[in-house]
Amino acid sequence: MNVPIKTPSEIDKMRDAGRQAASVIEMITPHVKAGISTGEIDRLCHEYIVNELGSTPAPLNYHGFPKATCTSINHVVCHGIPDDAKKLKNGDIMNLDITVRTAEGYHGDSSVMFVVGETIQGERLCRITQECLYKSIELVKPGARLSELARVIQKHAESNGYSVVRDFCGHGIGAEFHEDPQFLHYDGYAPGADISLEAGMCFTIEPMINVGGYKTKVLRDGWTAITKDRSLSAQWEHTLLVTDTGVDVLTARSDEDFSFLTH
Repeated sequence: MNVPIKTPSEIDKMRDAGRQAASVIEMITPHVKAGISTGEIDRLCHEYIVNELGSTPAPLNYHGFPKATCTSINHVVCHGIPDDAKKLKNGDIMNLDITVRTAEGYHGDSSVMFVVGETIQGERLCRITQECLYKSIELVKPGARLSELARVIQKHAESNGYSVVRDFCGHGIGAEFHEDPQFLHYDGYAPGADISLEAGMCFTIEPMINVGGYKTKVLRDGWTAITKDRSLSAQWEHTLLVTDTGVDVLTARSDEDFSFLTH
């Protein structure tokens, strides 16, 4: 497996890409409320990425994906397609997945959960899923193995009565949207796939956690992945840089506190 190690110049470009992706999420957050359509959310993000950032939305036309963002509501695990006819309502949870390709050709990838109105089950799932992300980020440093990160995600999810999706994974990222390594969010690594992290690696952690079983299926549109039992699903994602001493969260937002990262 040939995992790219970023040069100092590339790291600067990745930092910029991460900041841009975070800024899209911060821009759109006040707009996400009951009554808005996922099509309108997508348009607002698309226009901001192009007109304000001077960048492009990486998902658009990627292997034929038709929109600038992914909007995945309730039992949709990932790759939900924005639609003007799909309006958010009270009790919904939605994942918004943003990937920016900068003018210099580097990618920042992040996703967040939005809770619309009140839903006790949805709020708990979103909280535990974010904790899975943070617990795994805390372990990122040179020498750490991918399986160590995966085990802490799986343990925290399953100890709270949830399951970890097997069919989708995190990934290396840089000048390419998807690079090596693949990062499984559960302990299922084949021999040779469980690498040790090195300074200069960039990759995403993006656990998808379900209230019910872990199995998924893709709808006839070829993109939308849902839970097979139609239970709720949540996902959070950050783009990370392995540093000499630990990790930098390249897509960190202003509402997040990473002071727990002591290394």
